[in-house]
Amino acid sequence: MPNIKLPDGNSISFEKKVTGLQIAEKISKSLLKQALVISVDGNLRDLNYEIDKDCSVKIHTAKDKEGLETIRHDTAHVLAMAVQELFPGTQVTIGPVIDNGFYYDFARKKPFTEEDLREIEKKMLEIVERDEPTHREVWKRDKAVEHFKKAGEIYKAEIIRDIPKDEEVSVYFHGKWHDLCRGPHLMSTGKIGKYFKLMKVSGAYWRGDSKNEMLQRIYGTSWSNQKELDEYLNMIEEAEKRDHRKLGKEMDLFHFREESPGSVFWHEKGWNLFQKLIAYMRSKQDDAGYKEINTPEILDRSLWEKSGHWEKFGANMYTSTTPDEKVFAIKPMNCPGCVQVFNQGLKSYRDLPLKMSEFGKVHRYEPSGALHGLLRVRAFTQDDAHIFCSEDQITEECLNVTNLILEIYKDLGFENVILKYSDRPDVRVGEDSVWDKSEKALLEAIKASKLEYSINKGEGAFYGPKIEFVLRDAIGRDWQCGTLQVDLNLPGRLGASFVDKDGSKKVPVMLHRALFGSLERFIGILIENYSGKLPFWISPLQTMVIPVSEDFDDYAKKVNQKIKKAGISSEVDLKNHNLNYKIREHSLSKVPILLICGKKEVDSNSVTIRRLDSNKQENMDLDLFIKKYSALNQVSSN
Repeated sequence: MPNIKLPDGNSISFEKKVTGLQIAEKISKSLLKQALVISVDGNLRDLNYEIDKDCSVKIHTAKDKEGLETIRHDTAHVLAMAVQELFPGTQVTIGPVIDNGFYYDFARKKPFTEEDLREIEKKMLEIVERDEPTHREVWKRDKAVEHFKKAGEIYKAEIIRDIPKDEEVSVYFHGKWHDLCRGPHLMSTGKIGKYFKLMKVSGAYWRGDSKNEMLQRIYGTSWSNQKELDEYLNMIEEAEKRDHRKLGKEMDLFHFREESPGSVFWHEKGWNLFQKLIAYMRSKQDDAGYKEINTPEILDRSLWEKSGHWEKFGANMYTSTTPDEKVFAIKPMNCPGCVQVFNQGLKSYRDLPLKMSEFGKVHRYEPSGALHGLLRVRAFTQDDAHIFCSEDQITEECLNVTNLILEIYKDLGFENVILKYSDRPDVRVGEDSVWDKSEKALLEAIKASKLEYSINKGEGAFYGPKIEFVLRDAIGRDWQCGTLQVDLNLPGRLGASFVDKDGSKKVPVMLHRALFGSLERFIGILIENYSGKLPFWISPLQTMVIPVSEDFDDYAKKVNQKIKKAGISSEVDLKNHNLNYKIREHSLSKVPILLICGKKEVDSNSVTIRRLDSNKQENMDLDLFIKKYSALNQVSSN
């Protein structure tokens, strides 16, 4: 007689085995209609899963993350069904859920076309209408391998052979069509709804290995209602307009080349933006008591072995062997170098907390298919800092870091911030007592921020718990940027220590802190958030002075010099083009302020202001303009 504990603390008892569907019916008829999957003691199961013992149960609907992800998982299966009905002989491989949707990889010689996608989508709607029932079977491994090999599904057979021997071989049927899958799934294909769309086709190597066959990957999105689908499609359309790669070209900020994949070629304006961000961050960090350092980009293999990076990260490191047969690596992260600076000279408890910041260039190998403009590169600059502190200082320093990060995001226009907290994993280093302090400190910092947060149970690093700071941009996309991690491992591995009050030698706790994460990536996010129309104070080129004709070139030069002397970045356009052409050109490159100079302006020592995205013009005394816009050049949190 199972006793079922519900999320609200109430319990329901049943006289015999019970399914999730029966539990939902017992609670309410409306829940029965909305129920999609259940969690049994935290494990997701189908609604027809039989429960025969006491447990905790949560019933998930389309409003829950678990429910929506199951809809997407089922939609991926329906995609595979549709493809094999329309194109017999196509092999299916894997089809996971991803953010906002799903994909499925197919082995087929003939490429899928846009017309094929429309036909597949139409067939998927038919399958939903057929409302094919779903059920799960557990097969013996040998039977499953032979079955899929006989059906010509060599990829599925390979996957089954690689399943650990202690795991079940689970096969889900949707009508007669079936696929290897852990599940869970909905009760039938009709439960998916019709709120999905196929987005694109791309290439993907089997199992992500470039030595393997190239497959075709079809991406799709799926939602619980038409409104959410429409909102997502509108967001995608808007995101295409805001693509930082397109805007970066229009604004003349940067470019990429095949000779150095994943590395940025910064142009003058882009580098100006980069340096403005660094100058702003440097000012904030100086005020917060950080000491800026710089460490070598190339370090001996032995240091990476001591730190543990060689074992865990070696495949992503760029290495070189010198003529004397020493192995060096270009740093993929700044932490070990920072510890070496801390280790110079004896440190006392009076020196703690010691905050060291570094704008360190790092290099990490990323597969060429994963590279994406500034958002995914191989060479980037981390706005790193490492705080060495005692166990008793963890709480205060975590609060200080959290407040600094939120203040900086606010200055840059990001006030919608979500925090993700990850606590201790099963496999970890360090004493539980220190983990207790670390986790408590991070949670207190999160709660003090009064922001929305989620807990990723057991997802912390092996060396300590962490917070991830997620920004929501102007069109509703989430970007994981800043991080705060408590490290109970690296300082000890690299011999860091300080002398405590009682004269004993102790290992400091190390807080890893990044505000942007990567300056390159954050600039890409900034460009897309503002659609290229950056706030005046951070715009790489703030004003463009434009003479109406060459008769006013001398006055335009004088205006430009005076503005630049006041600290406003400015240029003068003396090219032999008409006024309208120049206005269009500099508006496209997103210059915030155009200053028009003609006879009227010369006579009155003024400028005519034309702001980006406005047809209105305003005449202003030159000295007043300089005073007003110099003040705007000073960023403030207020």
